[in-house]
Amino acid sequence: MEYEIVIGLEIHAELKTGSKIFCGCKNEFGDEPNTSCCPVCLGMPGTLPVLNKKALEYAVKAGLAMNCQISKFSKMDRKNYFYPDMPKAYQISQYDMPICYDGFVNIETGDEMKRIGIERIHLEEDAGKLIHDARGEGSMIDYNRCGVPLIEIVTRPDVRTPEEARSLFETVKSILEYTGVSDCRMQEGSIRADVNLSIRPRGREDFGIRTEMKNINSLRAVERAAAAEAKRQAEVLDQGGTVVQETRRWDDNKGESFSMRSKEEAMDYRYFPEPDLVPIVVEDAWISEIKSSIPELPQRRKKRYIEKLGIPAYDANLITMNKLVSDIFEAAAETCGNPKLASNWVMTELLCRVNEKGESVLNSGLTGEKLGEILLFLERGEITQTSANTVLDVLIETGEKPQAIIEHLDLKIQKDENLIAGKIHEILKENPRAVMDYAAGKEKAFGFLMGKSMTALKGKGHPALVRETLTRELQLYLK
Repeated sequence: MEYEIVIGLEIHAELKTGSKIFCGCKNEFGDEPNTSCCPVCLGMPGTLPVLNKKALEYAVKAGLAMNCQISKFSKMDRKNYFYPDMPKAYQISQYDMPICYDGFVNIETGDEMKRIGIERIHLEEDAGKLIHDARGEGSMIDYNRCGVPLIEIVTRPDVRTPEEARSLFETVKSILEYTGVSDCRMQEGSIRADVNLSIRPRGREDFGIRTEMKNINSLRAVERAAAAEAKRQAEVLDQGGTVVQETRRWDDNKGESFSMRSKEEAMDYRYFPEPDLVPIVVEDAWISEIKSSIPELPQRRKKRYIEKLGIPAYDANLITMNKLVSDIFEAAAETCGNPKLASNWVMTELLCRVNEKGESVLNSGLTGEKLGEILLFLERGEITQTSANTVLDVLIETGEKPQAIIEHLDLKIQKDENLIAGKIHEILKENPRAVMDYAAGKEKAFGFLMGKSMTALKGKGHPALVRETLTRELQLYLK
């Protein structure tokens, strides 16, 4: 039987606040275990939480960027469940009155755009982290993450393919990065997705039974998990079985998921209004202020690159996918005055280094202005392409100014015609066979001699001048 896939995502993103959501503990990844927690985030008796206004601002900002309605009146709720990483035995979240609701984002599906509904965005606190002993002798708990502010973005079940699921996750991630709401560092778990998926016979209106795969933290894994789960459910139905509503764990290394527990319903959590926090009232003036602070978002920026800067659609899409890359491109293009050259260098040289060394390249001494300066030296013919790459590598390592790097590494192009002619004369003397091959009409011989000449000049010879001088010297040599 042919099936249609139905997918909705629940995306959890840690907010980039300085402190936690209900206390003054710092919100920072990588501290020594259990050093960034206090009686409030540990839920000690008698402690009282206070809502972090910045976390609320970021939630509203994310909602506005995703075209949501903002609740003028909302509240926090207790979600009751026991798990070792939640010391209070409940999580402060939002249930029936989320801060944002009824929005949408547009995703790319091939050459078209598709609208995906956003059911709600709500505020909540993160749980701690369980660290399991590799030998199976027990588990340890790090409570540093307790109380880290989160937003949960719940999409409507409008996604129909694993590729669309990946595109949706990527689109939301970009919006959060551009607005500065979250740093979206997947390797640190600051953004992760739950994939809710069911299948149904094509043409049927009602949904099938869905499963949920928890805490998937890469774009590739979202796509792979959705494809594998759709295949698994189809096999169950084709064999006459019934899909069980359950929570599953996705193992990306094995390429399969495993059953964890039956899927909970809202009633299982016994939600009730959080008695220690007052209701949240958001005024129109504050909403307008937050809205005015939202920067140009990735899809609009991509359109501008294509229509105003003449950048190919593929390049514009890849550049705007990452805000740091896009910001570097913007500044480089403005500095050198040549957007297409800047785009070419970002697409090839910069992204190549990012793929090799990771995003640390983007947080190094490199800035868009400094990249633009390198391109100015290259455009003016003062350094070669090879030298420009050398300057870029040193710049990433040290943050030094391009001009200083060029000077102390002596990378300026050699334009002294007498010096170039002298070096070429030596090369011709040392390679008589190549000279005779050239005389016999073998074009490769010229390329060989050109390469030898550039090497003798340590890569600093002006290519056009070296070619012109080599041609002249060959003619004189063969007379």
